[in-house]
Amino acid sequence: MSGHDNSEHGELGHIVPFKVYLAVCISLMVLTVITVVVAETVDVGSWNIVVAMLIASVKASLVALFFMHLKFEDPITWLYAGFPIVLLFLLMGGIFLDNPTRMEVKPVEVVDTLKAKE
Repeated sequence: MSGHDNSEHGELGHIVPFKVYLAVCISLMVLTVITVVVAETVDVGSWNIVVAMLIASVKASLVALFFMHLKFEDPITWLYAGFPIVLLFLLMGGIFLDNPTRMEVKPVEVVDTLKAKE
């Protein structure tokens, strides 16, 4: 019997065609160029950060799905991957709920008593 018996190593898992990796890689490069172009030329006011975060989220999703093979995993792995995202949204939601209720703090004006007496 040869030294390479596949029965002790189990299955290889899923095989992804090279074309898929190439398409994901090209998509990531295009999205990176879009991010730079939007940051340098397009001004959508306070929505700049939202646009940048949406593009970054799409890029992170592509990396997680294909390069980290999350697309082919079982539901429990999806649960472990999704739980931190749920926590992030809860924490960010708490910040957005708390911020409008804060009062504006104005700096205290300091009066120099020595100069006032002169």
